[in-house]
Amino acid sequence: MSKWGDRLKKVEQLAQSFQKNPLTTPYKPRLWPCQPSSVWKFFPRQCMAISFAQSCKEAVHVFALEKEKEAVGQRIYLVTSYSELWFYYRTYTQSLMHCYEVIPEGAVCKLYLDLEFHKPSNNGSDGKTMVSLLIQYVCDKLLEVYGIECSAKNVLNLDSSTEEKFSRHLIFCLQQAAFKDNIHVGRFIHAILQPVLNKPKNGSHLDNGVETRTQAASPEMKRRKEEGRDLSFLQVKNKDGRDSLFVDLGVYTKNRNFRLYKSSKAGKNAAFTVAEDNQCIAKPEKGTSLEESIFLASLVCNVSFTGQRILTWDVPESSEPKISPSKCQQGSGSDSGALSGFLSSPHQEVDNFVLTVVRKDGIQGSLRRWNYFAAEQLLVYDIAKYRWCENVGRFHKSNNIMIVVDLKEEVWYQKCHDPDCRNFRSSSYPLPQEICISYILTLDEEDQVYLMDDAGNIESSQKHKPMGPQSTVHTEEEKSDVWGDERDDRDYLESLDDFEQKSEEISDQLLLSCMADFDSQ
Repeated sequence: MSKWGDRLKKVEQLAQSFQKNPLTTPYKPRLWPCQPSSVWKFFPRQCMAISFAQSCKEAVHVFALEKEKEAVGQRIYLVTSYSELWFYYRTYTQSLMHCYEVIPEGAVCKLYLDLEFHKPSNNGSDGKTMVSLLIQYVCDKLLEVYGIECSAKNVLNLDSSTEEKFSRHLIFCLQQAAFKDNIHVGRFIHAILQPVLNKPKNGSHLDNGVETRTQAASPEMKRRKEEGRDLSFLQVKNKDGRDSLFVDLGVYTKNRNFRLYKSSKAGKNAAFTVAEDNQCIAKPEKGTSLEESIFLASLVCNVSFTGQRILTWDVPESSEPKISPSKCQQGSGSDSGALSGFLSSPHQEVDNFVLTVVRKDGIQGSLRRWNYFAAEQLLVYDIAKYRWCENVGRFHKSNNIMIVVDLKEEVWYQKCHDPDCRNFRSSSYPLPQEICISYILTLDEEDQVYLMDDAGNIESSQKHKPMGPQSTVHTEEEKSDVWGDERDDRDYLESLDDFEQKSEEISDQLLLSCMADFDSQ
């Protein structure tokens, strides 16, 4: 290759290198110096928003927005941090007034309930009393099943009732405990409501592994029947006069959209506010207002990994009870499609990598269970049959280890269940590039279909245009205007190549002179 070609190749390689690894990181505006860099992006589809959120190194989350003039049920999706959403949420109340938290599939979350009934069809029903009784019942079951003490003071009670409809959201802010994901929350709620669900058929029998089996005439069975009668307040009528349940059991699905505090449904003005009978008092942290602390407490997935005990409810294979041990820190997976006995996580490629970490030197480690913390983008794996601990430099005799994968920082590290190593965290090791989401997914600013202007109006972006023949012609015309005639360019390069073959070196002065002459034409 000619010397000119070598130079050109080196320049292109340098340009690519600086583009991939810039000398300084691009500037990103912040709300204030102590906050992380700003991320505020809209997407037309939920899957795109979730993929982008997982690729971000910042602590961001997905929210769904409804617009007044859009078709009913049509939503756009916003990716941003909790603090930035709150900043604009209180500023642009008009454009962000119909906002929903997206509860990611597999994400550790709080226990939550959606309650409602049609007031005209349930004359005489006292909604406040019904809520109070239900909170007490759920708290009793949490103590009975998991040994967790709580009361109405741990339950954020939000109200969006109207003259026609009674509507509440209950978010249980348990002390250092949360559920593996909202599917496990749904299973637990279904199980404890069996007395009222099965009442028309089986009386007040509660199954699914909550209670221990007892004799038919025992005091325990009598207590169950008493509970079944007490739960009759949960049976309500819908607006068509048909039997219904006070608790909405349809809100425990994958990637569920759950309406936020201070938001209403599109076309309606009934936003969620703190209920009059709410007993949960949010404690603002330093630099956080009371309103923001309520907002943060209302977020179902705002759960930290540190010190959390993970609660699960597995579908039993038999009638024997299958309840998580009260001291178990990590919850279990589901019951089918197993990876070492448990379902794979939402990131199968990461599961496979962790298996390579714990399968070496003749030892076949496995993944006992996993938990996904959406708030911190952490995948926590409980390991079986592999107990090597970096802290002690050997294998533990009885206690297992954990492998923690930080999807945001794209690193992994080891933690331990051993009491002596409880606060130990190993060195961080980089994840292989091919499984990093930032490598797999590359999104540009032009990928946005919606943008928000300075006034808070969310409109379609003009950047997305159909790529038809006209667009192609227009692009070629622009290219010609910028770079000149392609034939002239080829002739110019051929002349330089001929000159280079006849000369040993092209001086910089000559090159500059030639370029100046070319530009002046």
